[in-house]
Amino acid sequence: MVICMTAAIAKWGNSLAVRIPQAIAEQVQIQAGSEISIDIVDGKIVLTPHRRKKYTLDELLDGMTSEHLQVEVSTGVSVGNEAW
Repeated sequence: MVICMTAAIAKWGNSLAVRIPQAIAEQVQIQAGSEISIDIVDGKIVLTPHRRKKYTLDELLDGMTSEHLQVEVSTGVSVGNEAW
């Protein structure tokens, strides 16, 4: 789905700002506080939402070696309602 709209540039302190209409924000899944990249490509301003990379378990554990493993530490016998 392509949405085309126009918006006005406003002054915001010493910078300029543009409001992103709700329909466009929903289309690209951004909200207040979302991070974006601002690039200039062929004389055009391009805004791109940052997406957090989703890692697999294998990717997360890729750098793990036996040097990184922690030894088990005994904390003594259970006291009260602790269940180990």
